[in-house]
Amino acid sequence: MEKKTTNGHGGARPGAGRKPGSGNKIRLEDLLCEIEHQVGMTYAERLATNYAGAINRADWSKVENYDRAFLNKVVADKVEVETTESDDAVTAKAQAFAEALASLATVTKK
Repeated sequence: MEKKTTNGHGGARPGAGRKPGSGNKIRLEDLLCEIEHQVGMTYAERLATNYAGAINRADWSKVENYDRAFLNKVVADKVEVETTESDDAVTAKAQAFAEALASLATVTKK
């Protein structure tokens, strides 16, 4: 059987890739701060300005894109639901769980 030779392209190589803890990855906070510094306004102010400009230009496809993006953000923020349970509910659930475990422990194999 003839051995295939490779040209050294592709595949995993020892030591390749980003090293753990490397610092050349762009962080979102740093990017937003740099945009604010360069443009002279916050990202939120810039979005509002661009949105108003799209409305003033009657660029309805851009307005629709902004509407969709804003709506997605608002809905995503509103989806977070906080649930709280009283001590009675927690106790009842713990008791039901203990009873279920006890019934499982008493099941005999046939």
